[in-house]
Amino acid sequence: DPAYVHHFHDKIDFNHRFDRFLGREWMELTAGNADDLQAFAQRHPVFIAKVPVSKSGAGVRRYTAADVSDWEAFHADLVAKGEVLIEERIIQHPDLEAIAPGTANTTRVTTFVKDDGTVAIINMAQKFGRGQVSDQASFGGFYTALHEDGRAMGMGYSVDGHLFETHPDTGRRIADYRVPMMDEVRALIGRASCRERVCSTV
Repeated sequence: DPAYVHHFHDKIDFNHRFDRFLGREWMELTAGNADDLQAFAQRHPVFIAKVPVSKSGAGVRRYTAADVSDWEAFHADLVAKGEVLIEERIIQHPDLEAIAPGTANTTRVTTFVKDDGTVAIINMAQKFGRGQVSDQASFGGFYTALHEDGRAMGMGYSVDGHLFETHPDTGRRIADYRVPMMDEVRALIGRASCRERVCSTV
């Protein structure tokens, strides 16, 4: 429904609506909350800043608290750049870290909520990054399609047509990959999909 699509396009709106599923701390930068940003960075010495409405990894940066000496100036610079969504860095599962270290490699699951309220998986894909802040293609990332049980269907593919039998940084064979904790993944997507009953496809 076009009336609800902004809840998924705007990352701050999305975080508000799906906060209990995220598993990480986040905050929004507003006028006068540089002290809150500094406190956040003390809890999370490496953190992510995002432009709320963007795509393909644009406007996503990784910062280290030790590099900041003037928090008021740093806060003002982030606000000026529109990087007002601050998130705790994701520590990924060791199985993914072994294949593609340094990036939060995302598992994409498209679901359909049936009339009876049950959730069906339409398709799944696993993205792999290259150590950058994002696993998007603009950062060198690629993906592989997944079977419904989480097994890779084969090699990795990039949007420009390159094939990856192994990950170029670690040599791990992509076809051997299997999503860890698949039962937990199913449970999470079931709860999150039913959160948005106004949308049949999530």
